[in-house]
Amino acid sequence: MPDVLVAGAGPTGLLTAFELERAGLEVLVLERDAEPTTQSKALGLQPRSVEVLADRGLLAAIEPHVQAKLPGGHFSGLPIDYTDLPTRFPYQLGVEQVHVAAAIEARLRTPVLRDAAVTAVTQDDDGVMVTAGGRTHRAGWLVAADGGHSTVRTLLGAAFPGSPARISLVVADLTLSAKPAGLADAWTLPSSGSGYLLPLSGGRYRTIVFGEEQQRLGRDEPVTRDELQRALTSAHGPEIEVGEVRWASRFGDAARQLERYRHGRVLFAGDAAHVHLPVGGQGLNLGLQDAVNLGWKLAATVRGTAPESLLDSYHAERHPIAARVLVSTRAQGALGVPVPDAAAVREVVTGLLAVPEARRALAAELSGLGVSYPGVSGRAEVPAAPDGRAVLTGAALPEGWADRVEPRSGAEPQLVRPDGYVVWAGGPGLENALHRWFGHPAAVALHR
Repeated sequence: MPDVLVAGAGPTGLLTAFELERAGLEVLVLERDAEPTTQSKALGLQPRSVEVLADRGLLAAIEPHVQAKLPGGHFSGLPIDYTDLPTRFPYQLGVEQVHVAAAIEARLRTPVLRDAAVTAVTQDDDGVMVTAGGRTHRAGWLVAADGGHSTVRTLLGAAFPGSPARISLVVADLTLSAKPAGLADAWTLPSSGSGYLLPLSGGRYRTIVFGEEQQRLGRDEPVTRDELQRALTSAHGPEIEVGEVRWASRFGDAARQLERYRHGRVLFAGDAAHVHLPVGGQGLNLGLQDAVNLGWKLAATVRGTAPESLLDSYHAERHPIAARVLVSTRAQGALGVPVPDAAAVREVVTGLLAVPEARRALAAELSGLGVSYPGVSGRAEVPAAPDGRAVLTGAALPEGWADRVEPRSGAEPQLVRPDGYVVWAGGPGLENALHRWFGHPAAVALHR
């Protein structure tokens, strides 16, 4: 019997499984689709996500698929420079989500169980029972990372408040039979206008359109080649010609977030916990950070070494971060509406972002490097332990924590959580920090 079931084989679910496995747990990922998706979906890894993937040895498999190193991000199409950020990766990696997912999945010990759509979830004091693909699976815990239309969330009746969509957009992967010279020849950050085009691998292009026609059509209306042709002709002129539509979907600017990320023995992560307008390159990255925050805490809980309330700190730490992203994406959506009032606000914001301090503050937020939690003092530059332990540098490790903390040499004293955040940086308080984050020493370890 696995220790943990994970619903959803997107990057969030896969990275959660990876984190749990490297901590020694048995994990089974359940995925509704019979085959891995070929859809491009998200297209950017922010600097903090690149740090996390590099520290876990996952970046090397992604790098051959990187199409661009973008020296910044954007806020509703307004460029935000990253070049002076305090990181060894002061850029955004332009790469299709499918390659990120594949790199993580290739490192899992247990293969993903595909064609296994979740249809029922029950839980008791000792574990969770999940019916998926006609089979029943039991584990101690379930992580729901099954997307914005989460089946697990629906089955549990979990409250998902927020605001409904006000505008309608279309995203598509397509080929072009013809295009104006110089259009979409290289990766660039998006502007605020409809008809954004970006070259992908295999001769495909990504486009996002949101004209008057998209506002009239219902969410369930199929996206046709003719609709995309009209939108791209309006944006780029008659020289552009749509070839084949490989994938297309309608979406809106709905912004919703679970009231609670934990429901008994079920924990939510990624789009299953929060949805927002996919602008500014936030969604994929927000889910990856959920995964690395949750993974070590859930692993410690399963092993019986977690201090009281450690698992609940997942919600306490990550819920405010996602709430802030929802505010940011709502603001970006409002700035992109083609009306005079929004244009006036956009002009004011553009002026504010010319102030270095304002630009750096927004860069820290968009890049993920500005994320912090109560009781932590920033990110560490030390690589993560391969077995999921915390890392202690520049100090002697007190007896009883070696199963949870890897001691290393180093001039700078730091106690670093498995997700890369510093919880002690020299002076008194090392044992207090060890107790707070990693439980009692082994001689008096908790038994659950």
